[in-house]
Amino acid sequence: MTLAAAAIELPSGQTMPVLGQGTWYLGERPGRRRDEIAALRAGLDLGMTMIDTAEMYGDGASEELVGEAITGRRSDVFLVDKVVPSNASRRGTVQACRRSLQRLGVDHIDLYLLHWRGSHPLAETIEAFAELVDAGDIGQWGVSNFDLSDMTDLLEAGGNSCATNQILYNLTRRGPEYDLLPWLREHRIPVMAYSPIEQGRLLGHPQISEVAARHGATPAQVALAWLLGQERIAAIPRSANPEHTRENAEAHDLYLTEEDVAALDTAFPPPAGPQPLEML
Repeated sequence: MTLAAAAIELPSGQTMPVLGQGTWYLGERPGRRRDEIAALRAGLDLGMTMIDTAEMYGDGASEELVGEAITGRRSDVFLVDKVVPSNASRRGTVQACRRSLQRLGVDHIDLYLLHWRGSHPLAETIEAFAELVDAGDIGQWGVSNFDLSDMTDLLEAGGNSCATNQILYNLTRRGPEYDLLPWLREHRIPVMAYSPIEQGRLLGHPQISEVAARHGATPAQVALAWLLGQERIAAIPRSANPEHTRENAEAHDLYLTEEDVAALDTAFPPPAGPQPLEML
């Protein structure tokens, strides 16, 4: 299956790409703007058609960068955005979304997430999401940084239409495997893994480098392939230059053997008990 065709089914029956592009910290330095836009456009060319952003990133600067990068290519993009919790009241969510649409220069967002749980009642945010869906401003909605107890509260508040949970999950952050991931799989809610390479900190790990050497791959590709080989997991690595973007895209074609996975499990043991969900 080509990267462009690789997708995960959402609870609605619609799909989202399995490998996308993160934009945290992008758009904040004018001197890097050209390279960052080139990286995002290269990703689209390579089939990494999901782009994730948030109103919080650079106080809207990331959204503006994404809007410029996808000009003329909106139909190619599965666009993900997030509302900050302080804005996630019934009225505030709708207003925040429409400000994001303006910065992005688009007429709809494919998947709109609550960035993390805040003080506003979940039922209010869910009602706002439903209004935005009905208005055509968003296609679907989901959450980010929700632990198991948050997810159960979400469903109790009427959140049965939740499409995904975007969480910190990578080889060094395996806590969700104990209880959160099984619960999400039981409810057919896929995971979108952010910081899948631990913001670059995984790249120098010797065990990952050993696995990479066996395949003629890079450590970043091994870290991504480990995620993509799992059930109902998407990943959104960030890149600020086209070459790194190409490297990320090629991870889709890397298949880890049982020996590889066992070596990684030894180096990064799965959790033995419940752990609080981590955030960056």
